[in-house]
Amino acid sequence: MNGFEVTWTKDGNDGLKKFENGLFDLCVLDIMMPEKDGFTLAKEIREIDSDVPFIFLTAKALKVDKLKGFRLGCDDYVVKPVDEELFIARVRAIINRSSAQAGQHLSDCNTFWIGKYHFNPREQTLILDKKVAKLTTKETKVLKMLCQQKNQLVDRPKILKLVWGQNDFFNRKSMDVFIHKLRFKLKDDPAVKVSNVHGKGFILEDPEEVKKVY
Repeated sequence: MNGFEVTWTKDGNDGLKKFENGLFDLCVLDIMMPEKDGFTLAKEIREIDSDVPFIFLTAKALKVDKLKGFRLGCDDYVVKPVDEELFIARVRAIINRSSAQAGQHLSDCNTFWIGKYHFNPREQTLILDKKVAKLTTKETKVLKMLCQQKNQLVDRPKILKLVWGQNDFFNRKSMDVFIHKLRFKLKDDPAVKVSNVHGKGFILEDPEEVKKVY
């Protein structure tokens, strides 16, 4: 009715499974749920995707519960009963803010050193010893995300959300192909690796510290 595609789950465990296999712009979590409470589910969601926004929508109105919710990183804490119109306005505001931040994150025009390689996202080039390799747009976006979190885990759902826009079987397979292509283009520096953390995501491993040129 309000233009959202919504996935509903019956309990906390089902919610975690749906999140692991889907792609979401926002999570709305009750706290008192069967199988797994909302606080626990929020922690587990954060371990999978540290950026996805979430709202607690609950009957628990005590200050201690609200504080716990915000400590877990919730973007809002709404106590039932709720005014539907106001709630939808909150949802839209959070999604719009999150989308703008994600777009800005990818649009920065830094260049990077990856081991012996010089990576220029604006020109979509990877240079080693004056040899220039041209990257596709998707290769550039994926490699830039890995560079921005160098030597750290980058979540698979996050890459799919920001680069492919949808998390489904075909896009996951497509992403694996692009990761393979990037590994091939980085193969001439054995110190650099793109490692797969099964079921989680990828790490761009580089013993050297990131160097950014503005």
